[in-house]
Amino acid sequence: MPTDRPAPEPGPAYAEFAAAFPFALDDYQRDGCAHVEAGSGVLVAAPTGAGKTVVGEFAVFLALREGRKCFYTTPIKALSNQKYHDLAERFGSHRVGLLTGDTSINSEAPVVVMTTEVLRNMIYANSPTLKNLGFVVMDEVHYLADRFRGAVWEEVIIGLAPSVQVVSLSATVSNAEEFGDWLDEVRGGVEVVLSERRPVPLYQHVMAGRRLYDLFDDVAPTAVVDGAIGLPKGDVNPELVRLAKEESRFVRDDSRRQRGRRTRERIDRNAAGRGQEGPKLIPRRDGAIEKLDAEGLLPAIYFIFSRAGCDQAVGQLLRSGVRLTNAAERTELDALASAATTGLSADDLDALNYGTFLEALRRGIAAHHAGMLPAFKECVEEAFVRGFVKIVFATETLALGINMPARSVVLEKLVKYNGEAHVDITPGEYTQLTGRAGRRGIDVEGHAVVLWQRNFDPRFVAGLASRRTYPLRSSFSPTYNMAVNMVGRVGREKARGLLEQSFAQFQSDKSVVGLARAAARNTEKIAQLWADAACDRGDFVEYARLRAEISRLEAEAAKSRKADRRAESISGLLELTPGDIIGVPSGRHEGWAVVIDPGVGRDRANPSPLVMTEQRQIKKLSLTDFPSPPVVAGRMRVPKHFDGASPKDRRNLAAAFHTKLRGLDTRQSRYQPAAMDAEIADEVARLRDALRAHPCHGCPDREAHARAAEKALRLEKDTEGLRAQTERRTNTIATRFDKVCAVLSALGYLSEDGAKVTEAGRMLARIYSELDLVTAETIRAGVFDELDAAELAAVLSSLTYESRGGEASRPSRMPTRSTEVAQTMVRRIWREVRLLERDHKLDQGRDPDIGFAEATYRWANGVMLSEILDETELTAGDFVRWMRMVIDLLGQVADAAGDSVVRDNAREAIDRLRRGVVDAAYLEDD
Repeated sequence: MPTDRPAPEPGPAYAEFAAAFPFALDDYQRDGCAHVEAGSGVLVAAPTGAGKTVVGEFAVFLALREGRKCFYTTPIKALSNQKYHDLAERFGSHRVGLLTGDTSINSEAPVVVMTTEVLRNMIYANSPTLKNLGFVVMDEVHYLADRFRGAVWEEVIIGLAPSVQVVSLSATVSNAEEFGDWLDEVRGGVEVVLSERRPVPLYQHVMAGRRLYDLFDDVAPTAVVDGAIGLPKGDVNPELVRLAKEESRFVRDDSRRQRGRRTRERIDRNAAGRGQEGPKLIPRRDGAIEKLDAEGLLPAIYFIFSRAGCDQAVGQLLRSGVRLTNAAERTELDALASAATTGLSADDLDALNYGTFLEALRRGIAAHHAGMLPAFKECVEEAFVRGFVKIVFATETLALGINMPARSVVLEKLVKYNGEAHVDITPGEYTQLTGRAGRRGIDVEGHAVVLWQRNFDPRFVAGLASRRTYPLRSSFSPTYNMAVNMVGRVGREKARGLLEQSFAQFQSDKSVVGLARAAARNTEKIAQLWADAACDRGDFVEYARLRAEISRLEAEAAKSRKADRRAESISGLLELTPGDIIGVPSGRHEGWAVVIDPGVGRDRANPSPLVMTEQRQIKKLSLTDFPSPPVVAGRMRVPKHFDGASPKDRRNLAAAFHTKLRGLDTRQSRYQPAAMDAEIADEVARLRDALRAHPCHGCPDREAHARAAEKALRLEKDTEGLRAQTERRTNTIATRFDKVCAVLSALGYLSEDGAKVTEAGRMLARIYSELDLVTAETIRAGVFDELDAAELAAVLSSLTYESRGGEASRPSRMPTRSTEVAQTMVRRIWREVRLLERDHKLDQGRDPDIGFAEATYRWANGVMLSEILDETELTAGDFVRWMRMVIDLLGQVADAAGDSVVRDNAREAIDRLRRGVVDAAYLEDD
């Protein structure tokens, strides 16, 4: 790919296009447009806010000028709506349409804005709308790394006709050239245009207490920015380093970090009382906003990696009396809020806590996160862009897609919860978040402000600000729906070949080259090491392999004994009852203990008994305390209502326990070592005899030879691993496709040879949900035939909904007897599919989740929003989002079910669900 080739000179179309702008376009924008006018595809990668969409708009302009069509695709509906309005205003609403799955406006216009999924579905259906398509703009194309929806981008790029010019717009990624290489290989004639220059310089700061410090120490008052790549340069501000050292005197060491919150707060209060500034460095939210306002750094986006934290911050500012708007702005905000809530009843508004939302909005304060009602979020977006809202507390999702630039971006913390643990944000995430600072054409500079936190390290922040590591990794993987659609469209073999062209396979193949080179180097080293190990008394390779086999068997036996012991320990702990006197074989609590509570909850794999130890301590034990099963030496009575917090109860139990211990034979062992399996022991003995009889055993240089041999054996094992990786990565996508097709053939969605799509397969082709195959199987099995509309919606919700961690506080249940029966059938089908996937060595799909079923059923039957939100503890935004996903799946099922009662009920369910806040969300799209 000629990335180093200069762009051609812009033609007359560019001159006409550029003349409409009140400012000169940047060089990279001109180059991108010149490539498009010359007939090439193009990948434009540039920072957020740098104006890369100009190249996409030029493709729209060129299509209209030449009488061809242009599709402008985006990853999310909100961005599609935003782009539709932008293009309609610029090129005329009669020439621009919108398609987002549930919204259709002027769909046969020459320019249509759509979500990427809509275009994917058009390609599979060979839609006549594709006729005369000249350009496809793929905005935010880096979304193809999204593990849930990223595959759609690759399906589109691979599936589009060769005559279509693809204009890909991406945020700055560190492997843009690699991505461009793949685009050029798949599409042909694709040029790469990169720009790492921010049009508005970004300055980095740290707020400690009520002071704003520059992060870097080049030139006061702000750090110098390297104009070529937009990275700050220079040393960390020594004043910040001094503050960090000063604070460290008041920070607990590792041994004190286990103290509780009250102790920590007492330490902080004592330090503050002595006039020491350690704890005072952490800014209050209201104080931080007032400081930003005083420094002229508003409007700002203030990132908090928690929905609840965003809402709490709004509440804190309301209570503190912060007001950032004037009377004229409040009038405008009232009008925006009124327009956003059109169609919502007073009861709905009350359930949505609209009064608090409006009061904060009128003060220029708002939250923005996925838990909010879409209408509220879009109101905040418009108010912020128009300059009425001055501070938005947002989760990181705002950094993706939506056009909400600010003068400043604030990061409250540099740690976020990733679903499993709290981890530091990456340099790529830092770049993505702070990239919104600085509004082109409004601000002469943007500002990133990191708030001081306990154990703050300014050098770590400087590292985040100074690195660009945001690699694009493909998430592409063939699905059942994809397989039947591609086989139906181009046939099995061609589909397989197309999938081998995916970016995922491209990246995998590149890594295979490195693996093969490493394996070749190892092979040379292995030959040399075996030569070094040569022995004049016999075959030392044979001797070394005997030794290695003995070690392997002994290690496996030890591992097996450990696994067996673990299983025995779990089994023994599960059998404990209150009053058992047990031996704790190891750990801090080694000795005898009496069981107060066996501690067997839902997670039966990790029992944690509550015991009293010989030292009269009440402790909760875990599996790590039992490398061997607990030995039950006797029993005693534990009072039914024993209270571990009561000193009297503890004394009485301890006295009874020690009395009981004196009557037991406590000399018996608390640990019983496991013996090696007899069969393995016999094999080890046989090999040892062979080893002693080998001629090399008596060599005086045996151990010197053995050292070289052991290195050779280790390298052989490493090389086997490299070759296994190579095998796994070669044709990985096609291999998975073959497995998917095998499952589909086994279930009758493809013919036995996998070459043709059956009638059932054509039905599956209409279902795009994550559990597409399970959904199709339930339709075929007649699971939905006896359900009414509300019941159908409730059962289908289990195939779309996925509980957030810690969300459900009450046990879920199906709303009616009929839905319970249907859900039991869904679970049975899901298990059968999983078993088939296991047999074909395929990753298995997630479980059906009934956590939204009752809410769906009640909403379909007209229950008020306030009741459902109270009962489910869902946020309004989540409720609407999941309801819309249920509606999407109902639409797919209606299409797939054909002329049947299921189709009629699905359509009725859609009508029932589209009311109130759910219907208002669709109106917002319109």
